[in-house]
Amino acid sequence: MTNHENNNLPPKTCSIERLVTMPSDVEMVIAGKKTATRRNGRYADVGEIMELQGHKFVVDNVYSQSLGELTDNHAQDEGFETVEAYKEAILSYHPGMPWLPHMRVWVHEFSPVKG
Repeated sequence: MTNHENNNLPPKTCSIERLVTMPSDVEMVIAGKKTATRRNGRYADVGEIMELQGHKFVVDNVYSQSLGELTDNHAQDEGFETVEAYKEAILSYHPGMPWLPHMRVWVHEFSPVKG
C-alpha cells in the first residue's frame, strides 16, 4: 500500500468533514486509538486536514482496498482488536449491508498534526 498522489485518485465523493462523525469514533481518534477509517467513497485528499473537537489530523494516505484484504492490524488501526470485531461493528451500523470480500472501500489513514 503506497501513498498515492491525489491526481491518480478519482474525485472525492464527500467532504472531509464527514470522514469521522460517530461520537465513539471521534473519541478514539482523539485518544490515538483510531488512525484509519474506511468508507465506501473517497472523503479526503492526502495532506488535507481533519478537525475533530479542536484537534487537527492530517490525512497521510488514501487508497482502495477490498474487505477480503483486511487483517487484524488493519482492524486495530480502526480501533478494533480483530477483523471479526470490526466487521460486527460495521454491520451493526449498516443493517442489511452484506460483507462481501470483493467489495472495495477507500482507506483514509491519518495522524495528529504536530505543533
